[in-house]
Amino acid sequence: MELARGANTVVDGTSLKVAVNGSAPGTVDLMVFQLDERNQVRNDADFVFFNQPVSPEGAVRLESGGVIEIDIARLPADIHQLSVAVALDAAANGTLSAVGGLGVVVEQAGSTAIVAQALGLTSERAAVLVEIYRRGTDWKVRNVSAGWDSGLADLVTAFGVSVDEEPQSRPDSAESADGIRTVPDEAKLSMVKREKLDLRKREVAKVLLTKGGNGIRARVVLVIDKTGSMAKQYRTRVVHRVVERMVPVAIQLDDDGKLEPYLYAVSFVKLPEISVHDAEEWSDTYLHLRGSHGGFNYDKIGAANREVPIMTEILSGLTRGSAPTLVLFFTDGGFSERKEITKLMREASGLPAFWQFVGIGKANYGVLEKLDDLDGRVVDNAGFFALDDIDTVDDAQLYTRLLSEFPDWHKAAVAAGITTP
Repeated sequence: MELARGANTVVDGTSLKVAVNGSAPGTVDLMVFQLDERNQVRNDADFVFFNQPVSPEGAVRLESGGVIEIDIARLPADIHQLSVAVALDAAANGTLSAVGGLGVVVEQAGSTAIVAQALGLTSERAAVLVEIYRRGTDWKVRNVSAGWDSGLADLVTAFGVSVDEEPQSRPDSAESADGIRTVPDEAKLSMVKREKLDLRKREVAKVLLTKGGNGIRARVVLVIDKTGSMAKQYRTRVVHRVVERMVPVAIQLDDDGKLEPYLYAVSFVKLPEISVHDAEEWSDTYLHLRGSHGGFNYDKIGAANREVPIMTEILSGLTRGSAPTLVLFFTDGGFSERKEITKLMREASGLPAFWQFVGIGKANYGVLEKLDDLDGRVVDNAGFFALDDIDTVDDAQLYTRLLSEFPDWHKAAVAAGITTP
């Protein structure tokens, strides 16, 4: 059965599976609102989305792949309607009308599926696709396909979900009682992005707390390999996701919450700082292998590995006894200058920086795999692990592997007079 826009029909049974075609987390976000007789949520717990995927009583459950499981029998008596909605991410261009195949299929136990295509959308960036609502003793479904041009904020506000106001004056970072740091630029993110960021910051803070590193403030430097063998990681946007997942580390450690980025090959380039609110735009502008982008000539950097120049550049800005630096160094390997790099790491052990090397892509990582056994250092100042595919590692695992050695280095470096407490 196919419902035209505005049409409705009775649903059969109490168990429904609602599949939303065209939703994609981080681009077209899916959500459900449990509404009372006033067409409002009772409280923010009635807003079901990726960061709160189950309603308080368990009647509505957001599953992966754009699927919503609904058990009508478990809905509280004061819930009269479920509104299934989608919204474009704040960073996504265009409108919902450009999303191919956007629509809903409602599967009923032992009955014909109900199809509701999102037809008639024009300039909307957020929309209710269908409503599932009480009518006497029955429940019905209606194809709504209507919404808001201004996007998510107006959608959630219309249903009574509280949206934090952007701070009028917040010049400094803030820290909650549980050690989660916030920087002013976070207010420029959409609510959905803030929720995702908050989850990641919590994972970072948990690792630091567990290792006794909560309260450490450090400059965070991000180095990304730009050699030709990294072509797949750039083409599939793996490096974009690296940047996204390193931003919470900077927020938790750096006073201004910003990443200091470099790209390197034969030579290197220092790029503009990365702030939380413009990380996606930054990545689209600067993460390239060739050509000119953002005022930089990428061809001049080369396409083969030479780590010594970029490592020397970072070391040149360090002074014994100054504040700590965390260097996050992402590469697919090919470190051929073994003697030179080994010498540099020994010299660097007396300076206030910890080097965390991360292998991305299956490759020969050479000297990096020998760092734990490197002798002749004042303190152990480096770590290495290979992910091969960063997308297969969840945030808890990633941040645990990324940050577990840094607090231990900091304690040893403070004791040796290399850096500040």
